[in-house]
Amino acid sequence: MSWMSSAGQASWYLLPVFLNAVLPAVSNMGKGKRIPEPPGIPPASSSGAAAAPRPQTQTRQQRHHVEGVPGATHGELKPQDVNWQTTANRREHHTDVYSSQELILRRGQPFTFSLTFNRSLRSGESLGFITSTGPYPSESARTKTVFPLSSGTNGGSWDAQLLSQRDNTLTVSISSPANAPIGWYTLDLQISSQGRGFTLKLGTFILLFNPWLQADGVFMSNHAEREEYVLEDAGAIFVGSTNRIGMVGWNFGQFEGDILNICLSILDRSLNFRRDAATDVARRGDPKYVGRVLSAMVNSNDDNGVIAGNWSGNYPGGRDPRNWNGSVEILKEWKKSGFQPVRYGQCWVFAGTLNTVLRAFGIPSRVITNFNSAHDTDRNLSVDVYYDPMGNPLDKSSDSVWNFHVWNEAWFVRNDLGSSYNGWQVLDATPQERSQGVFQCGPASVRGIREGDVNLDFDMPFIFAEVNADRITWIFDERRNIQKKNSSDTNTIGRYISTKAVGSYSRMDVTEKYKYPEGSKQERQIYDKALGKLKPNSAFGATSASDTEGEEREPSISGIFKVMGVLAVGKEVNLALMLKNRTRDMKTVTVNMTAWTIVYNGTLVHEVWKDSVTITLDPEEEIQHPVKITYAQYEKYLKADNMIRTTAVCQASDETAVLVERDIILDNPTLTLELLDQAHVRRPVNVQMLFSNPLDEPVKDCVLMVEGSGLLLGSLKIDVPTLRPKERSRVRFEIMPTRSGTKQLVADFSCNKFPAIKAMLSVDVAE
Repeated sequence: MSWMSSAGQASWYLLPVFLNAVLPAVSNMGKGKRIPEPPGIPPASSSGAAAAPRPQTQTRQQRHHVEGVPGATHGELKPQDVNWQTTANRREHHTDVYSSQELILRRGQPFTFSLTFNRSLRSGESLGFITSTGPYPSESARTKTVFPLSSGTNGGSWDAQLLSQRDNTLTVSISSPANAPIGWYTLDLQISSQGRGFTLKLGTFILLFNPWLQADGVFMSNHAEREEYVLEDAGAIFVGSTNRIGMVGWNFGQFEGDILNICLSILDRSLNFRRDAATDVARRGDPKYVGRVLSAMVNSNDDNGVIAGNWSGNYPGGRDPRNWNGSVEILKEWKKSGFQPVRYGQCWVFAGTLNTVLRAFGIPSRVITNFNSAHDTDRNLSVDVYYDPMGNPLDKSSDSVWNFHVWNEAWFVRNDLGSSYNGWQVLDATPQERSQGVFQCGPASVRGIREGDVNLDFDMPFIFAEVNADRITWIFDERRNIQKKNSSDTNTIGRYISTKAVGSYSRMDVTEKYKYPEGSKQERQIYDKALGKLKPNSAFGATSASDTEGEEREPSISGIFKVMGVLAVGKEVNLALMLKNRTRDMKTVTVNMTAWTIVYNGTLVHEVWKDSVTITLDPEEEIQHPVKITYAQYEKYLKADNMIRTTAVCQASDETAVLVERDIILDNPTLTLELLDQAHVRRPVNVQMLFSNPLDEPVKDCVLMVEGSGLLLGSLKIDVPTLRPKERSRVRFEIMPTRSGTKQLVADFSCNKFPAIKAMLSVDVAE
């Protein structure tokens, strides 16, 4: 902290928060020589508030005694002691859960501290304060404010109120505006005494959004929802497919040590900050601006952001996205590497990490999974899916349908759109399409998506299509350069839109928040409304075919794939193709079948099985044709998603082919976590992992990774010995809870045969 006389030369450092800092020796005061920074304070940097003090070792110390002020003459008013009342202020501001020891405050809410001077104020002496944030603070941009100490409040702007005076000690309350920019702030004290002015740097604090305050744009009135969407530091993300919804645990860890500082540094590394830091910092009071910047920065495209995406199925030089247990390790690795992108992520990794940052900043947020999620690249609200006559999926269209896609919702007002669009807003950090030249997405009002208001900001057409697009299937004959429209499906996209329920790990379905019921009159009206806004003069249908044959009459046969028996990695996959003749005529059907391993977003990995048969069906007969795919056939090509896409093209003579599809997910063997004793704060307790190798061959290169906020500091990595065929493994490890309440332990077990087996355990920690 610096003390400046009006002469402008003397500097003095006062450290109210960090007691262990040694006051620097002051020499050459009159020569303008720079005084060294005290321990724990880095030199000023260009990244705005990032230059604020960040000591490596801290205690929750609230007082600092001042010996004297160089440059001040005898008898001048001098501060001797500052008490920041950090514990009480953090409790009042709901920031006592953060592991770091900084003074962390929420905007729009007063905080209190006391200043002790060498004597009482005299007539003609006055005190004032300056708050500033960012590298170029200015009053015009509202990133710097000068305000006096007064006896009353000045609603709507920064103000300082004298609460009490006892001898030479003043107790002061400072309030910030409910729309102030968030981030690191410096607080200076101005003293006007005997015709001279002094400015003293009192210290620094972090200002966050305030969902407890009605005047804040992120205000959330429901207590249980606020607890879940702001204060809950662990959660679950839904994955899988419509017929096999699974759940993985995720450690958000927004209160872990250094995570808030790393999250703030994300803002300071954005393209917007690099282009115009002053304007960027000034706009950080707007949650929709902050959310949009974060949606760009959590992926590494364009800006060297946090996570590099990879959907190839091969992850050289990085981690399989399925192996991450949470955001903490990712964010710490990003900082440790000198802010180089962490490899690798897929949609739930981007969403889990964005959720951490939003909650750290005080913006209520949750993770959303959309099953059968459309990726519409040409804004025509339909996705075109192609197969060849043999049943092979073709990579012919830039459109795709993901088995599931994960994004975030953040809760705030939309002053730019009107109050009817307030509430949940979609933010998506997965890099799919560019928006305004950058891979960013949102915020898009969920209410606006439901009503088909695709003309509104931001990225509404893309998100509307993700949950509403029509799925059009084509069979493309490359030899004849002809494609036939096989089917048009209006209700398979956007199914079982899911999020974790408030206060429990059950699945809450929010599909009705995004659209009217499938098949309803309103749903089609909204679809047509949206299409009319996007393509007022265009016709329906795909435009990529060189020669398109029209739709033909209703097919005379129907088919589905039915699962027969258990679906498990290491076991034979047994399905049945159920074919039915819907007419009173005999039918001869040629059936071409394939099976491909895939990544969850539809990326094709490898063909693992194919077969062609001719089947004769009597009138109205239904038969089942067995499909068997051995472990040896799929073993080498199965990715961590455990997904296989089976397809059958069924062709009765002189009729439109019937396409039968099914994506199946194979179960991993079970990973079990057991707590071996009652958990208490600051007392070690043992956890046991149990795993049985189900295969007839050894599994090697086994690694167990565990993390859990409030249960472990950092993450735990345990190398597990090679397991013989059918062997059972038992691994014990120790955790040390640091906070009471229900906490979540998340584990990932990987080996050469099972790339990612997940488990989670709820741990009730007593005081």
